[in-house]
Amino acid sequence: MRLPYNFIKGTVILDFVFESRSRRPPKNHLNALISFGNSFLYTVCLSQIYRTHLDPRIGYLHTTNFRRFTLNLDIAEIFKPIIVDRVIFTLLGRNMITRNDFEKGTEGIMMKERARQCFVSQLEDKLKRTIKHREIGRHVSYRRLIRLELYKLEKHLMGEKKYDPFIATW
Repeated sequence: MRLPYNFIKGTVILDFVFESRSRRPPKNHLNALISFGNSFLYTVCLSQIYRTHLDPRIGYLHTTNFRRFTLNLDIAEIFKPIIVDRVIFTLLGRNMITRNDFEKGTEGIMMKERARQCFVSQLEDKLKRTIKHREIGRHVSYRRLIRLELYKLEKHLMGEKKYDPFIATW
């Protein structure tokens, strides 16, 4: 999706500047963080899909490709802003990751091992954090929230209930 990245174009986060989204390989520090965080979230979403009856190869936003998983990409779109983007802003805002945590390779900018470990630790902490779920009225972790979203999709596909996606409110 382009909107969130166009929205922050030109934004300066400490000494990190975001101009445009680049992937495979990332061409700047923020793109390296976004790509790494998104890949992590895709894996988390896929592991939650395996705990349902949904087929991870059938996507709704991303083109279905029976040789590649796409449903995890779709579900991750819901959670990128509240998990990946927030963790990135936290890491940079608290100087937990700095420009020194990256190295320029022949193909692009790569995160050093210390930065990857720090990022994964913060992502795992975020997934364990709980929020009060408006529909069920109790606290759930973000990881559990992803699974609940998949259950809602499953019920929709079985014709039991209209699908209303999770919407974060602050």
